[in-house]
Amino acid sequence: MSSIIDWKRLEREASAVRARAYAPYSRFEVGAALLTKSGEVYVGCNVENASYGAAICAERAAVAQAVAAGEREFVALALVTGADRPTPPCGICRQVLSEHSPSLCVRSFAAGQEVEYTLQELLPHPFSAADLD
Repeated sequence: MSSIIDWKRLEREASAVRARAYAPYSRFEVGAALLTKSGEVYVGCNVENASYGAAICAERAAVAQAVAAGEREFVALALVTGADRPTPPCGICRQVLSEHSPSLCVRSFAAGQEVEYTLQELLPHPFSAADLD
């Protein structure tokens, strides 16, 4: 699957939106580019808040944009950070992403490096509404 994804485009779009991140507290700016099954790309950046729990991660910002546009199936996610090494999505983002695309391909870019993961590797046992039965 990963071979047919235009990762360079996704990296560029994630990098561009990362420049708009609002991260005055952590100084950890993140950009995300989410490719949907329909071929559209939705971007998001992290937006922090003095009340830390009110912050939103770049990945969830991109998911919200995609869902608002009517998209429900995601193929690939590119993340760009300024870290010393590629950074995978946080736990909350992994859970949100798994709701829509448990087989999502995720690639993280930082410091001239990149690492690819499947969401299944990152979250092998996601919570499901079926768990409530």
